[in-house]
Amino acid sequence: MALAALALSAAPVAPVSDAAVAGSAFPATLAEFGFFADAAAQRPAPGVVPYRLNTPLWSDGADKLRFLYLPPGTAAKANGEGLLELPVGAALIKTFAFPENGKLRLIETRLLLHRAEGWVALPYRWNAEQTEARLALAGGRLPLTTPQGEKISYAIPNKNQCKECHGMGDAVIPIGPKARNLAPDWLAAQAKAGRLDRAPVVAQRLPLWEDRAGAAVEPVARGYLDVNCGHCHYSQGSASNSGLDLRWEQADPARLGILKRPVAAGRGAGPHEFSIVPGEPDRSILTYRMASTEGGVAMPELGKATVDRDGLAAVRAWIAGMKR
Repeated sequence: MALAALALSAAPVAPVSDAAVAGSAFPATLAEFGFFADAAAQRPAPGVVPYRLNTPLWSDGADKLRFLYLPPGTAAKANGEGLLELPVGAALIKTFAFPENGKLRLIETRLLLHRAEGWVALPYRWNAEQTEARLALAGGRLPLTTPQGEKISYAIPNKNQCKECHGMGDAVIPIGPKARNLAPDWLAAQAKAGRLDRAPVVAQRLPLWEDRAGAAVEPVARGYLDVNCGHCHYSQGSASNSGLDLRWEQADPARLGILKRPVAAGRGAGPHEFSIVPGEPDRSILTYRMASTEGGVAMPELGKATVDRDGLAAVRAWIAGMKR
C-alpha cells in the first residue's frame, strides 16, 4: 500500500489515548488506542506517522504497514546510526497484511508500547470482516496463501514469543527503526517537525531492498542478515549461544561466521562444517538453514513458514563472491 494512500483525513477524529499507551492495562481491542482515523484503511490518526524501512524484515511475503506515535510535547533522540531513542508513551505500530482478491487483507497488528516499566509487546488479530482487531495474548494460527502462491498456516506469535526477537537480555526493545535503515528524508522531516532532536549522520545506510539489483552484493546481503537475523545473533540476543554476530556493524569475519564451526547448531548444521565457507554457499550452514522449512533446521525459527528466495539468493551471492 503506497504511503500516499495513508494521508491524514480532514475529518476530526479523537486523539490517541495516551492512557492506553502508557498505562498498565492491556486493552481488549486495537481501537481503544485511537491510532487510526480509519483502521480498516490503515489511515493514521493525527500524531501517528507512517514510516518504512530500507531493508524490511521478511515474514512469508507479508506487506507491513509501519507507524510511529510520540506523545504530544515529546521527541525521539537520534543515537548515531542505531535505534532511535523513543520516549515513554511512544508506540510502534506494525500491521501485517496479505493481498487477497485485489486488496490487502489485514492479519494482525503488533504494538510495542513504551511504558514506565519498559517496552511491552501486544499482538492484535483482525477479524474476518476486517472491522476489528482484538488482543491475542495466546497468539493464533490461520490458513492463508502467500503472494508466492504457497498455502501456509500463518502464525501470530503469543506475547512471550515476541521476546525471542525483541529481547535484549531480560528486556524487550524495538529492533526496526535504526537510523541506518530509515530514509534520510524521513529523518529530516521528523527533525524539522520537532519529533526528532536532530537528523543523524549516517555513513552507510542499508540499501533499499527493491533497488538491490543495482547495489553492491555485500551491503545487500549484510543488510538482509542484520534485519532478519542480527537481533537474535549477537551477544545479548536470544541466539547468543551460536557465537555469531550478524549485525550490520560487525566486522570480524569469524563473528560473521566465516570459517567458523558451529557452537550449538545440532542437526541444524546438516552435513556442513562451517557457518560460511568462502566461495561455496552450498557448503555453508548459513544458507543451508535459510533454505529449509524443517523444524530444528530452519532459520529464522519464528515468522517463517516458507523460504525467502530473494533473501537466500542475496546471501548466496555474497558468499559465492568471497575469496577462498
